[in-house]
Amino acid sequence: MRVILTGGTGLIGRALAAELVAAGYEVIVLSRTPHRARGLPSGIRIEAWDGRTTQGWGGLADGAYGIVNLAGENIAGGRWTEEYKRRIRQSRLDAGRAVVEAVRAAKCKPAVVVQASGVGYYGPRGDEEVTEEFLPGSDFLGRLAVEWEASTAPVEEMGVRQVVIRTGVVLSQEGGALPRLVLPFRFFLGGPLGRGRQWVPWIHITDEVRAIRFLLEKEDAQGPYNLVAPHPVTNRELARGLGQVLRRPAWIPVPAPALRLALGEMSAVLLTGQRAIPKRLLEAGFQFRFPNLGSALRNLFPEVA
Repeated sequence: MRVILTGGTGLIGRALAAELVAAGYEVIVLSRTPHRARGLPSGIRIEAWDGRTTQGWGGLADGAYGIVNLAGENIAGGRWTEEYKRRIRQSRLDAGRAVVEAVRAAKCKPAVVVQASGVGYYGPRGDEEVTEEFLPGSDFLGRLAVEWEASTAPVEEMGVRQVVIRTGVVLSQEGGALPRLVLPFRFFLGGPLGRGRQWVPWIHITDEVRAIRFLLEKEDAQGPYNLVAPHPVTNRELARGLGQVLRRPAWIPVPAPALRLALGEMSAVLLTGQRAIPKRLLEAGFQFRFPNLGSALRNLFPEVA
């Protein structure tokens, strides 16, 4: 069965492509930067695309089992100027429209479209336990997630189920947030960000890709799912866990004003959070390999754990 991945050269896309090809799927990765696809497992087909249209790949959707839409400008790739926020938004909407166009043109339509999103959908939520039933936030990430999810919603009118994955902080040695979080600890400068009370909805990369595959294959899965571990932690608890596994102190905080000065509006991502839980994923029967932060960090840092 054929699965098409947009944005397949990113952190999640690479791991997911490897998982699917190992399971026997025909995997086609679409990328605006095909040179970044070096290092992907053999058997994965790479197709260049412009990130906006179906040119060169649209026909591949005909007869495909599914499309996983992960494409979009990195929200942590630069300071959130108005121009950069426009690029973040437009890249997601363009990719979503291209997926819908490919599905519409397909005579034998895919069974499922898995649409990426994030727990930023909910906005800052304090200590509330956040499930998929919560309304979206009114901040930039909340508004962005609403539009991102809606970008591929028209496929449902064509008889194709849409699954929305609201992903938290993905923990991986290969990239994303974890290497940046670890760096200060290497120099004995680790600690919480701001007051450290903000919640961090995290997930191990292994469970992230297993959950996506689970939802891809589960024929009655539809709508939004929080892809986060069942036991979120505060930023202070995350710092303490990193300190323990790396055998480093974790008591030097990064002051909130310093983060705001350095990062501007983007600092809100680090200083606020959501106590999100994977309610619908657990109800669907998914079993986490790494439900607790301690087990996840020990797996990611076996050389020091």
